[in-house]
This record gives sequence, C-alpha cells and structure tokens, in this order.
Amino acid sequence: MAIASGGGHWVQMRRIMPAFEGLEVFYVSVDPTSAEDVPGSTYYAVRDVSRRDRIGFAILIPQLARILLRERPDLVVTTGSAPCVFALGMARTFLRARTIWIDSIANAERMSASGMQARRVADVWLTQWEHLARPEGPQYWGAVL
Repeated sequence: MAIASGGGHWVQMRRIMPAFEGLEVFYVSVDPTSAEDVPGSTYYAVRDVSRRDRIGFAILIPQLARILLRERPDLVVTTGSAPCVFALGMARTFLRARTIWIDSIANAERMSASGMQARRVADVWLTQWEHLARPEGPQYWGAVL
C-alpha cells in the first residue's frame, strides 16, 4: 500500500513509484482525480483531514479500515501527512504490516507534527534532510526530490 495526502505529499509519492515496479501495489490518497496518475493500478480516495478535524477522522478511520481489510497489505509506505499516520498505525496493529514513513522534504528545520507521531508506528522512520537524522531516528536514506 502506498498512501499520501495531496499536494507535495502526492508529488513525492509519485517520485518514488519506480521503486515499486514489479510489486503488487495499490494507492491511496485524498483526491479522486489522482487515480489518473496511477493508470492500471487500484486506487482509493479517502477523506482529507487535519489534526484538529475530529469529524473528518470519524469518516476517515472506517474508510481506511475497509481498504485495509479488503487489500490486506504486507507493507505500507507513506510520504505523509495526518491521514497516513492512522493508516500506518491501523495496518501495523491489525494486520502486522511493516510500515515506512518518509517525512516531507518541506520539513527542512524539524520533523513534521505527523512525522513525530509516525515514529511510534513506523518500522522505518525517515527524514529527507541529513542534518535531521539521529541515531535513534529518524534515519536519512536520501531525498526524493
């Protein structure tokens, strides 16, 4: 499962899509029109939420549950943001899926708020800025852009 919010998060996900060649991948994002970016692949649109949108999360969580139960991914990769933290947590908790968080390259001074939350549910927790890497994480493996 590859999941990303819209805007720059989705752009960064699109940049790493070549790494998924030959793998069975489905995509999840917040804009129904983003399905055009992944022709021939299964695509799901979910509710876009921010940290303070409790009603939005009440809609998002059942959407993610349906997708996860239907697809049962072994691995979830995300470039963020808030909806994706929940996807990682749910996949790891209920499906024992491995999880990878790649924090947005826009967060050059510190990890994003969602990225800081993701450290608890990500098996691999990455920053795209070498100076933000620490021995305890996040790790730096390079930049997407």
